[in-house]
Amino acid sequence: MSEVFEGYERQYCELSAGLSRKCTSAGLSDGEQKKQKVSEIKAGLDDADVLIRKMDLEARSLQPNAKAMLLAKLREYKSDLNKLKKEFKKITSANTSQVAREELLESGMVDAHMATADQRGRLAMSTERLNQSSDRIKESRRTVLETEELGISVLQDLHQQRETLLHSHTKLHGVDDAIDKSKKILTAMSRRMSRNKWIIGSVIAALVLAILFILYFKLFHN
Repeated sequence: MSEVFEGYERQYCELSAGLSRKCTSAGLSDGEQKKQKVSEIKAGLDDADVLIRKMDLEARSLQPNAKAMLLAKLREYKSDLNKLKKEFKKITSANTSQVAREELLESGMVDAHMATADQRGRLAMSTERLNQSSDRIKESRRTVLETEELGISVLQDLHQQRETLLHSHTKLHGVDDAIDKSKKILTAMSRRMSRNKWIIGSVIAALVLAILFILYFKLFHN
């Protein structure tokens, strides 16, 4: 229950009781005293209208469960206020038949007002449903956005991993190139060493032959 609504409700109940007493007193009065009471009743009815409007606005701003209960009470207060207005018109009217006609018209207006109130209630319920649907749509949209953000984050991670793999592949390719170059250098060095071995062998063989030739010359020609 809304404390604001309860405050307006207390004010209205006190004002309604006072207006009822004043209407009874004004019906038994005449002259200037009656005029004064009529003026007071008129001002009180205006204040009551203001309180009814405030209660209506406050009730419609609450949650559906509390709002339905307060609007039901508010209809009773509106009916009570209409009765007070009828009593006031009876007091201020000198023509009884005119008062009767006005009562019939007011009865029709009350019925129309009740129908309008029901229409407003249905409209409020439809608005509430639309608001709930809008909230569900917003929640679904938020979920979709979160999913989209998660997907983007995953794609970014995959892209970074792909870049890392490509970078590693590039490094491995560079290592392969270095290994190939090293193999070529080692092969060239091996060939050079083999060639140098043949050269050294040939030089040694030539030296051995020269030595043998010299020895032969010395041994057989001395």
